[in-house]
Amino acid sequence: MTGSELLVQGTRALVAAGVPEAGRDARRLMAHVLQVPAGRLTLLLPDPVSTAQAAQFEDLIARRRDRVPVSHLTGRRMFYGRDFRVTPEVLDPRPETETLIAAALARPFTHVLDLGTGSGCIVLTLVAECADARGIGVDLSEAALAIAAQNRASLGLDHRVALKQGNWFAPLADQGATFDLIVSNPPYIALQEMADLAPEVQWHEPRMALTDEGDGLAAYRAITAGADAHLAPGGRLMVEIGPTQGAAVGAMMDAAGLSDVAVLQDLDGRDRVVLGVKPVE
Repeated sequence: MTGSELLVQGTRALVAAGVPEAGRDARRLMAHVLQVPAGRLTLLLPDPVSTAQAAQFEDLIARRRDRVPVSHLTGRRMFYGRDFRVTPEVLDPRPETETLIAAALARPFTHVLDLGTGSGCIVLTLVAECADARGIGVDLSEAALAIAAQNRASLGLDHRVALKQGNWFAPLADQGATFDLIVSNPPYIALQEMADLAPEVQWHEPRMALTDEGDGLAAYRAITAGADAHLAPGGRLMVEIGPTQGAAVGAMMDAAGLSDVAVLQDLDGRDRVVLGVKPVE
């Protein structure tokens, strides 16, 4: 059987299972099996595939029919032009989070703190983009930090990014460190919204990275409450939000004494990032 024939079968199976963007996913899985960049896949599709390759592809298609995310099947995810290791222990990096990256890079910084770092994609990207920057990633999950450490090593950033386990600012309590940039993509899904999430997210991503089991705003309360003690004068706090949370999170930043509070939209026109600045006294 050729790669083309196998790809058609896999695509049909995903379509029949109601998997969104079935053709794209089948191609990504085929490229993974053949160990080639997706852009080169077309050149190889006319060639026969081995029995082992066919069996591997069919197994991946079966798992994708069960709505396992493609990134979990391949173990990789591209984010802001870099390849990150992804497993069920971390939130799958999403294109809309690149709105946070772009906004953070709009002004120079040297010390960045990423709260709830997960795979490390935010802090590692920011530090990789800025030659003079150093960062710290904090996460409550030891398993997530292990994945972040792998990504840190693969990007050659072991000497520039530290990883610490704990809840929000707690691992920094005895250090007295301040940052000119604090970023976070915290759990912001309200408990009542969990049932409406896509199966890929609801069934396969770490629940603690998705929801606070309440109104979806608990993380922002903790982050804004602790920001003043950890931001340098003129430093920025930037958080990713759900599309209906801009006003509430903006009000928290105002109440915390931050200035120039603004809500930024992603490429789809949805509220995606709230930022505030610590005033310079």
